[in-house]
Amino acid sequence: MIGYLTQNYSLINAFGSPMPASTRRETSARNRVFKMAPKLSNYLSEDEVLAVKGNLSRPISGLAIDSRRVVPGNVFFALPGLRTNGVNYIDEAISRGAVAVVAGIMPRTTPAKITFVHAEDPRALVATMARRYNKMPDQDLKVVGITGTNGKTTVAHLVRHLIGGQKPVGLLGTIAYDLGARAVPSFKTTPEAIDTFGMLAQMRDAGCREAVMEVSSHGIDQQRINGLRFGVAVYTNLTRDHLDYHTSMDEYFEVKARLFTGEQGGRPAVSVINIDNTRGPELLARLAAHQARVTFGEKESAQVRAKDVTYGFKSTTFTLVWPQGERLVTSPLIGRYNLSNLLAAIATAYALGRDPAVMLDLLHNFTGVPGRMERIEEGQPFNVLVDYAHTDDALRNALAMLRLVTPGRLLVVFGCGGNRDRSKRAMMMKAVQERADFTFATADNPRREALSQIFADMETGVTTPEKLTWIEDRRRAISLALDIAKPGDSLLIAGKGHEPYQEFADTVVPFDDRLVARELIAIKRIARP
Repeated sequence: MIGYLTQNYSLINAFGSPMPASTRRETSARNRVFKMAPKLSNYLSEDEVLAVKGNLSRPISGLAIDSRRVVPGNVFFALPGLRTNGVNYIDEAISRGAVAVVAGIMPRTTPAKITFVHAEDPRALVATMARRYNKMPDQDLKVVGITGTNGKTTVAHLVRHLIGGQKPVGLLGTIAYDLGARAVPSFKTTPEAIDTFGMLAQMRDAGCREAVMEVSSHGIDQQRINGLRFGVAVYTNLTRDHLDYHTSMDEYFEVKARLFTGEQGGRPAVSVINIDNTRGPELLARLAAHQARVTFGEKESAQVRAKDVTYGFKSTTFTLVWPQGERLVTSPLIGRYNLSNLLAAIATAYALGRDPAVMLDLLHNFTGVPGRMERIEEGQPFNVLVDYAHTDDALRNALAMLRLVTPGRLLVVFGCGGNRDRSKRAMMMKAVQERADFTFATADNPRREALSQIFADMETGVTTPEKLTWIEDRRRAISLALDIAKPGDSLLIAGKGHEPYQEFADTVVPFDDRLVARELIAIKRIARP
């Protein structure tokens, strides 16, 4: 994506039309750059595809999957999508300067100056070519891939913190992409293959030797990581989510399992698996006998485990046990699910050859993850926390943790996203009703779906209507929750976490739960006598 990947502008300009008033020197320089351009045949051979019309020796300037971002000299991959097909945008890509097109069909007639490639699986091919085009950055980086329904972001940030040293550690995840020399906002948990390999290349060039990335089920299923060689693959858990995309929990699990079994192009050097989760042992059984693995959890059979756990509101204390020793730990992360996240991170660092005893000294410097049980402290006499929990399991875990450490009432503001799995809405509502003393049901990211439909789906999970009110406007819902909060209460604002926006149809508006909460607390303090 433009802005995330570095562009070779001199090469792109060489493919563009020369200016009418170009000097002989300018034309000569342009021709020299053009002659040095990489060729399509450097990254693709004819025996890898079904058919080719045109010249594979054609010089190219880069790769693109979005016709709107094609620049002169690009190879355009016409990929099938959920809502449309890239073949519908071939003409636009050519008009913008594409010199080659890769698609799942071969048109009857093709422009003479364009190379057409008929690929059996264009999505798999774009990953293969992106890896080659960026000089296989995963061979120079030890890449950690983290997958699971919940915890990916926290584990990724923890791993990066624990293994970080004198050399920078790259990060691709839900909140941001840290490329070593610069950090940019995230636009997708697991980017498309062109972006993934391009950004890994930037990490390598910036001096990174290790990189941590969140791997979503969409990213695996859409082959965005095909061929990527992982040093460590991590499984956190599997709970109900994304069933608007996957047809069942079994299919959802099968997609996740590909990261570990080699179906995405190669087995990880080490697999790190949560055996406390019900699917963990099943995944462990899928590994080949010779595959290295590290297990974690609270079960005694886990190689990296916690025992004698004590949960507090501001910390968690436990004894960490690993094959070479044990140590008492006080973690700034609260709740059982964060204990699991920390165990995952320690097990991952252990799999990378780090000594847990040394890593634990770094834990007190960990400042947390934006929007992950983030405490809002503005002098109010009650607790306000913002969290990304947007599944029934994540909500149940978050509320169970807060219940243990809240002397007063437990209040919740939450909603359900539009154009997503409708079946989980009732389950989310039921989870909140079971654990909270009072709830404000409101908008999350409605997207293109009517809020009335979202509320209707949520309503089927209501068990105690007297403990619930419906407020369409999310800011007002937060305001009303703050109004009723008393000393000793905890208010959880759930669902959006770090997100600084709300999505309505085709409109994205600024909205950050953390900023809104702080602003409202300040206003209400001023208004009080």
